[in-house]
Amino acid sequence: MAPAGRGVVVLAFSLLYVYRPAFSSEFFSTLTFFNSDLQKHGCSSHSDWEDYTAECESSILKFDDPDCENGGNPPCASVFSLDTEKILSQAKLLAEQKRLPFAIDNQNTNEELAIGYVLIGSGLYDEAIKHFSSLLQGDPELVSAIYGRGIAYGKKGLQDIKNADLALFELSRVITLAPNQPEVFEQRAEILSPLGRTSEALSDLTKAIQLHPSARLYRHRGTLNFISEEYELAQQDFQQSLELKKNQPIAMLYKGYTLFHRGMLKEAIEIFKEALKLKTDFIDAYKSLGQAYRELGDFEAAMESFQKALMLNQNHIQSLQLRGMMLYHHGSLQEALRNFKRCLQLEPYNEVCQYMKGLSHVAMGQFYEGIKAQTKVMLNDPLPGQKASPEYLKVKYLREYSRYLHAHLDTPVTEYSVDRDLPGNFKNHWAKNLPFLIEEYEEQPGLQPHIKDVLPQNFESYNPEIQKVICTADHLGALMQYDTPGFLPNHRIHRAMGLATLEVMQAIQRTWSNSKVRVNGKTRQMQWRDMFDIAVKWRRVADPDQPVLWLDQMQARSLSRGFNNHINLIRGQIINIRYLAYFDKILSFIKDRILVYHGAYNPRGLLEVRQALEDVNKVEDLLPIMKFNSKTRDGFTVNTKVPSLNEPGKEYDGCTITITGDRVGNMLFSVETQTTEERTQQYQLEIESLYKDLTTKGKALMLSTELGDAEAVCNLILSLVYYFYNLMPLSRGSSVVAYSVVMGSLMASGKEVMGRIPKGKLADFEAMTTSSPEAFSKIAKSWMKLKSLPDWYQSLPSVTETFPTTRTMIEVLNTDSTSQCPKKS
Repeated sequence: MAPAGRGVVVLAFSLLYVYRPAFSSEFFSTLTFFNSDLQKHGCSSHSDWEDYTAECESSILKFDDPDCENGGNPPCASVFSLDTEKILSQAKLLAEQKRLPFAIDNQNTNEELAIGYVLIGSGLYDEAIKHFSSLLQGDPELVSAIYGRGIAYGKKGLQDIKNADLALFELSRVITLAPNQPEVFEQRAEILSPLGRTSEALSDLTKAIQLHPSARLYRHRGTLNFISEEYELAQQDFQQSLELKKNQPIAMLYKGYTLFHRGMLKEAIEIFKEALKLKTDFIDAYKSLGQAYRELGDFEAAMESFQKALMLNQNHIQSLQLRGMMLYHHGSLQEALRNFKRCLQLEPYNEVCQYMKGLSHVAMGQFYEGIKAQTKVMLNDPLPGQKASPEYLKVKYLREYSRYLHAHLDTPVTEYSVDRDLPGNFKNHWAKNLPFLIEEYEEQPGLQPHIKDVLPQNFESYNPEIQKVICTADHLGALMQYDTPGFLPNHRIHRAMGLATLEVMQAIQRTWSNSKVRVNGKTRQMQWRDMFDIAVKWRRVADPDQPVLWLDQMQARSLSRGFNNHINLIRGQIINIRYLAYFDKILSFIKDRILVYHGAYNPRGLLEVRQALEDVNKVEDLLPIMKFNSKTRDGFTVNTKVPSLNEPGKEYDGCTITITGDRVGNMLFSVETQTTEERTQQYQLEIESLYKDLTTKGKALMLSTELGDAEAVCNLILSLVYYFYNLMPLSRGSSVVAYSVVMGSLMASGKEVMGRIPKGKLADFEAMTTSSPEAFSKIAKSWMKLKSLPDWYQSLPSVTETFPTTRTMIEVLNTDSTSQCPKKS
């Protein structure tokens, strides 16, 4: 969506999900699926991958019965039903063909060893361990028996750490006795990696590759590098694997994943397409292609790819889940709901689909079904030591907020306040995405039977004047859409913020005509916060999943400690593609600040630093320069400054830019704004002063036709929003809330916004990286292409009176106007 909720308070950038993520609050994280693919397909057999995983396991553990054919007569027996005669027969064949590891010259001993390996292949691990142990009593250094016992311990199950330790002990003994066998290092890596000992597993795989390079080994090491977020190394490994063996759709897919995470979406798309050339019915490649297009914001291409995946397998749960998530964030809630319901038919305990089903119902005003689904997620308590899922962490907040919304469904929105009503601890924990551990919390009342769910509303049921309001809102909301990778168009948000724009326009015009407004149960003159609250209420109703809350109305204790809006631009090798267009601008600012710093504290080394900075073309190039000074060796922060209009010459802290790390691929490049009590008061004084001036000049404008008056009002509006953007006063949604206020205020002054936000530009980041309100105003006006407001806007019905309650607001957001509204360019 548009400048929608980017204010992620405590960002857990999960593209490892991933991917949370980042990438963002309303942004669906893909990495979970990518990582699960890698773990699922790394070396295991799966229907989509069978043709390509044959080399994953040693052939010694695969046995064919020469006397049977699949589907033939006699039928093939299950390996678990093998009798003693069959085991001996298999073992003799294995020994004769020398298909067992570390075979020796003694045929009788080889047959005895082969029995142990047949037992492993039959799933009889305890029997295999006993058999190998008896052989080792006669020859304690019989390498094949040590190796077989180690394999059996590993196959027995690594959940029991005793099995893992014994397996590792045996394999290490084999390496001591036979140090040049790559399969032993690979087998030990297979046991180390699920134990979280990734660096040791990588070391073993590297040794195996040195001994005998293979496509499988490179792919295996690439998988571990990917999971370790070493995406460049992973990409090199997958490329090396493909050079050794070209026909590997899996390796091609994995290579695409590495590009995806490095922000190279278009390159990743091409690689996913290459994987599909190798395997035309490759479901996971279509699914990944859909997700890559979704991250680019190309809804139609993403839908086509998910559809192709589901044509190959209509029960493919990940594709249903991802498509449902995308449809929800596109504003197509009914379609999203169908995907989540289908997902749950196939997998009733899928937490993501259950959570999203509940969320979709609540967003559409179907509270009974929504809370039922939420309660099911709450019942999935994590096991001791198990990490709770993101859905489990969020669901109780959603259920409490859903109950609150339901209780106020038919109360005029002007008569209550979410920020005032919800408990401070609840808001603080919700905004920070903390576990629901709130002392002395009193739950919201349960659903009240006399309050009915929201019913579907047809576009035709509205009179022509209201239909015009809806169509106008859709057009205005679309003008707020960011044309930047990572922002998917959301038609529900478009309509909500378009309606907010019209309501802001009408409220300001009433204020400039000396009328009062109704706020929180009181009638009074409109204040600057009331203007923004109009947009806030629409943003909240459009997506109840996100806590759009005023940070200064949190608990005093929370605000005194600081409330950070944090954005990772680069974390390790994960690049936040949303902000790529601003990297150069931020880098230029950092270089200037470094020169200022060294000029003050390191004048002797200033020339050397200046020369080094001339070769800095990207953020990573700054890492060596950090070593020039002991104080910046481990990293540094720089603060942008925001000039005061109230007190010329005074500056406030803007955002904080941080760079830490010791090498490319192990760095953090981030931006954050800290909402402390002092900083909030400073910015609010600026906003209050500008709002008073705006109200005075706005009232004068109502009686004037002077162009200069209109220009002054325009500059005041944009200056006010400049401080709002730099303050970032909301837990989510500051960007789109502010832009709708800008558009509504300009319309109140007689100016219509005709232009769209340019490709790659973000209104909030533009303000945060611009040195003054005057400079920001100039840039914003160049985007907006302001024209005189047509007279017909003045005859539109009052948005406040037309949609006075949460019920009526949800009804209009649910209404489909696809074929009803005239298309505008």
